[in-house]
Amino acid sequence: MAQFEPGHLHIERHALNNNDVSYDLHIDYQVVQDPKEGRGMRFDMRGTIQGKELAKNEGFTLPKDQAFDFARYVTKVAEKYGIPKSASSIGSMHDYYDQMFEDVRKQLDVKSGDPIKPEHLE
Repeated sequence: MAQFEPGHLHIERHALNNNDVSYDLHIDYQVVQDPKEGRGMRFDMRGTIQGKELAKNEGFTLPKDQAFDFARYVTKVAEKYGIPKSASSIGSMHDYYDQMFEDVRKQLDVKSGDPIKPEHLE
């Protein structure tokens, strides 16, 4: 199950057997201003993964030109809390991530051809 509204994505999955994974995640995001990087997006995650409660400060901030890479960071958090690297269930939420991607683009006012900082490519 998944639900999207601008600024928030809720994804939930119940394990079907002992070899399966379960999670109940809320991902909230908003535009922030960083003194060094400028505009960016703050992503905060809460909920449970494999029965483990996420830490209260679990989240990440990405500069404007990297904000669209949020799924990679969500996956890193999920792996930290026990979802195996081989499980693609978090990353398989393409339709909802597409909606979130479009909302991030709109909130940050990103246009095709906007510059990317070369140091972010390293």
